[in-house]
Amino acid sequence: MSLKKPITKSTENYSDSINKLKEKIEDADAVLIGAGAGLSTAAGFTYSGERFDKYFSDFKAKYGFSDMYYGGFYPYRTLEEYWAYWSRYIYINRYLDVASDLYSQLFDLVKNKDYFVITTNVDHCFQKAGFDKKRLFYTQGDYGLFQCSEPCCSKTFGNEESIREMFAKQSDMKIPGELIPRCPYCNKPLTTNLRADDKFVEDEGWHIAAERYQNFLRTRQNQKILFLELGVGYNTPVIIKYPFRQMTAKNPKASYVCINMGDASCPDEIKSRSICIDHDIKEVITDLLSEKIK
Repeated sequence: MSLKKPITKSTENYSDSINKLKEKIEDADAVLIGAGAGLSTAAGFTYSGERFDKYFSDFKAKYGFSDMYYGGFYPYRTLEEYWAYWSRYIYINRYLDVASDLYSQLFDLVKNKDYFVITTNVDHCFQKAGFDKKRLFYTQGDYGLFQCSEPCCSKTFGNEESIREMFAKQSDMKIPGELIPRCPYCNKPLTTNLRADDKFVEDEGWHIAAERYQNFLRTRQNQKILFLELGVGYNTPVIIKYPFRQMTAKNPKASYVCINMGDASCPDEIKSRSICIDHDIKEVITDLLSEKIK
């Protein structure tokens, strides 16, 4: 089934959609959360505007960067400058929390259900909010891990101590040369464990998580599964969006939910078993936990 005929949004009003979704969650045998960048954006992990200006005003002045993403792809002349940028980037988006309880609220919503999470986000917010590590699959990597830039091995390395030291000791947009992280096996520079090309390292932990995800799908394929898609766009739709829609189509007991500000849609083929909410994710989760919406 191609599922190529989208509708733009639900025909129901907001409160009807919330009440219907509450019932779906309560009735579901299992909940599979698929989370994209829009979820973390709703939680306050914005990559432009005030947060960018606060931490990267010097890089902005020198290079004209308009957001953190742009700066992450810049070909810096030295590793000292590269890691000055990336240590800040990782520090604020992996080790520094924002003033939001969105992920904790989401956990409250599903903690008593049989749940699993697959996400393209790499900021570790699910685990920090209390989600069971064994029920999480970070498909695209983790800001908290280094890997060999070669790579010479299929291993990753925790980076918190190194990132914090680089963040604290940098000056003039450079880190001290002795802080450049190097592979303990080949001495080549380490890099971020983020999927950008065919050098991305899928380590043992990644493969264990992938197997747990497949096992979750396999053992619950005939149950009443709620596919809850949160803030997923079309950069990598083959990871979450398209599979969720296809699995919903194949399982008549399943339901598909798309919550995404400005882009909440579903194919016509599964419209009768779908809920599309074009609204701020934070407000939606708050209202799902509230008794006021009736």
